Amino acid sequence: MFDHSDVEIHSCDVVYDGFFEMHKLHLSHACFAGGRVEITRELFVRGEAVCVLLYDPAKESVVMIEQFRVGALDHPRSPWLLELVAGIVEQGETCEEVAHREADEEAGATLTELVPITRYLVSPGGTNEWISLYCARVDSAQMGGVHGLETEGEDIRVQVLPCKQVFEMVAEGRIDNAPSIIALQWLQLNRDDLNQRWLT
Repeated sequence: MFDHSDVEIHSCDVVYDGFFEMHKLHLSHACFAGGRVEITRELFVRGEAVCVLLYDPAKESVVMIEQFRVGALDHPRSPWLLELVAGIVEQGETCEEVAHREADEEAGATLTELVPITRYLVSPGGTNEWISLYCARVDSAQMGGVHGLETEGEDIRVQVLPCKQVFEMVAEGRIDNAPSIIALQWLQLNRDDLNQRWLT
């Protein structure tokens, strides 16, 4: 099995440095049939992010956020997507701290318990971004409205939706971004255990 020792980076140039970075790498790596191959690849440098599914077990509801996404400009329905609360891990922050911060900023939510779901690479063919995915217990009774930081150009609408409805939206392709799909399908599989844990 290959590991990091089977890769050699010959050069790495920063070709763009803005809100994110783009690197151009010239590297070589071992081949399954023997020998080595040299390749040049662009790498979108994003680092670590956190996404949180807000779940209210007492009301069998989830809290989703709706916002404009530039990557969805060509979406067949709309560039406004239903998503999870999410944020980038800044220097010195833990993933749990980001989860609490973003839940407050984007949804006005207080998390009373946080359960890890998984951690995964978003699209390793072109970016180094990892997502740490969580499910958090919330009380959705007073939740709704528009949130987000004006300084970051955020315009976020909060929606409280029954579990049954969002599960159907995933099945019908109306919720079609990876973190939401993964988290909601996880909730379908683990909801009974969560309810037993959080409602007793």
